[in-house]
Formats: sequence, structure tokens, C-alpha cells
Amino acid sequence: MSLKGTAVASLMPILPALAEDAAAVPQSITRRTTAEKFKPGQRYGLGGVAIGNAFRPTTEIQAQQTLEGAWDAGVRYFDTSPWYGLGLSERRFGHFLHTKKRDEYVLSTKIGRVLTASKDVPKTMWIEPSPFKYAYDYSAAGTRRSIEDSLQRLGIESIDIVYIHDLSPDNEDMKDKWTEYFKTAQNGAMKELTKMREEGLIKAWGLGVNTIDPILKTLEVADPDIFLSATQYSLISHEDAVNRLFPAVEKKGVSLVMGAPLNSGFLAGIDRYNYKSEIPPGFREKRDRLSKLAEQHGTDLRTAALQFAAAPSVVAAVIPGTRSAIQARENVASMKVKIPAEFWAALKKEKLIVANAPVPK
Repeated sequence: MSLKGTAVASLMPILPALAEDAAAVPQSITRRTTAEKFKPGQRYGLGGVAIGNAFRPTTEIQAQQTLEGAWDAGVRYFDTSPWYGLGLSERRFGHFLHTKKRDEYVLSTKIGRVLTASKDVPKTMWIEPSPFKYAYDYSAAGTRRSIEDSLQRLGIESIDIVYIHDLSPDNEDMKDKWTEYFKTAQNGAMKELTKMREEGLIKAWGLGVNTIDPILKTLEVADPDIFLSATQYSLISHEDAVNRLFPAVEKKGVSLVMGAPLNSGFLAGIDRYNYKSEIPPGFREKRDRLSKLAEQHGTDLRTAALQFAAAPSVVAAVIPGTRSAIQARENVASMKVKIPAEFWAALKKEKLIVANAPVPK
């Protein structure tokens, strides 16, 4: 069945809760080998949060110049979401990418929130977003509808990777009820995305979340390809990912994309941490120590942070966000710099990174 052919089916009501409960017990899962699981093919990409007007407005001209600067610097993996700017990021990515040959880039977007036009736009982290409101929908029908809507906003014919978005306890709309949403996704979105992968409509799916436990839970009940793990592995905070996340995904042959490798700009000198203005105690001081060591070894903290996030063998790509062409080019250039091994040794000696953290070769 084609994706467009399911547009009507996408509007069907969610199955009764009783039927979902009956299907909740995992049946035998056919797991594919690591080689069969799709990866972006490029270690560096561009995240679409800032282009969706996070924290402050990004003009249409700035957005297109940023995307053009990233493309000219060699970026060919782009990540966006309906959530970013309530559809604004997808529209801006599509405005740029629809002029490119589809086989020249990899695109990921997300499902989980379905948008509808509204005069009463909810208050969110987005500044001057598109005029839409959102409703959570992790059902099979909602998943199909969300992807069809994304294709319309993007103006392209296919999506490579689909992430189930913000299915996580840090989501303020869910908090400790995230497991209830997860149950719906397990019986709806996960099965539907697996079906769409088998149909050839998408190449891969996983979760896009800011915590680790939902990823571990998904590995138990489904056969995902790749996860977007944001804020969980960075130069300043990474121990839990090294000890819990990396072994789990490696065992299942699944790869990771690292989002927010600069902790929402914190490791680039901005006083914002993981999308919030509150900075954890001691983190400014730790950042100063990291920065001084980087300078002593002939590099800068942003460059070191990007390379650190890309170093683990389970990491397929890092996708920092930006809202300027200059930043896009500088981030790409940072990935090509050779940082002396003495720098990483010094970080471990000073206990600024954990001893078992992978470092660039």
C-alpha cells in the first residue's frame, strides 16, 4: 500500500484500549543485523531546532542562508520535526531541500504530535511559530497522518528516518505518564513504522528523546534502527550514556545520532543548558576548566565538544543546530581539525571526562 493511499486510513479512530492491551505483550521480534540497519552515511548533520525559532526568531533569509551555508560546507544530513516552530522548521527545510536531488541528502523528521490550524497558538518554547496547535498521537493512524502532513510541509516525496518524538519522562506534558503514551506507541507507531520500513516508504525508525530509559525500553519491545539521543552525551555530561546507553545499543546493533552535542549552546559559551536558562551547579566552573585546557592544547571548546560527541563507535552522526551560515561552516570545519591526544589524556587525568569515555583518534 502506498503512503498516499493511506491518507484516508490515517483519519481512522485509534483502536480501543482493550485491543491495545491485548497486543501489548511482545511477540517474537525479527531482528535484523547491524549491516541491514540504515545510517545517515555522514558523521555530521544539521539539526532544525534553531531554524524553528527556538529561543528567538530566525528570519526566512537567515534560515535559507544557514541551510545554504551548511550545504556548501558539505552537510548532507538534515534533521527536523513538526514540533520545531509548530511546522515552521519543516517548511523552511523543505523550501531549501526541494530544489536538491533527493538522492543527494538524508532527511529525518519525527512523529508524535499532529498539528491543526488554530487562532489560539499554545505558549511553547518557539518564538513566532506557525499558527497551529498540537495534539499527541502515537497511534498507527496518527503516525501515517503525521508523515503525510510532514511530506506536504516539506514539499518532497520521501523521508529517510522517522523518530518517535519526546516519548520521555522529561516531557512536561507527560512526566510520569510517559509509559502510558509509550504503550500506545508500542502497539501503534512502532508497528506502523516497522511496516512502512518493510514497504520501503522509509528507511529507518527509532526514538528522538532527551533521556535514556525510553531508548532502553524500545530495544526490549521492537526492532528499531537508530535513535536520536539529545543532551545525553556531551563533553560536560556523559557518564550515564557511556555506561548504560552505549552497551545496550551496541548489543542490538543499533546506532545513535547525537543531538544537542553543545547542550543547547552551553559548550559554545551561551548561558543556556539543555533548552533551559537554569545552569546546573558547578557547570559554569567545569566549562571554564574545559575551555582553558582546550586553549592550552591549541583548540577551542566547541570544536572539542563536537568531536567528542562523534567519537563513540555507536554514533552515526552529530547534529548541532545553528541559525547562521557562519556557524554552520564553522561547525563543519571543527569536525576536520586534528586535536592532540594529549588534550584528551589531560581531560581524563583531571577527571573532566570519565576514564572509559571514547575519544577521537
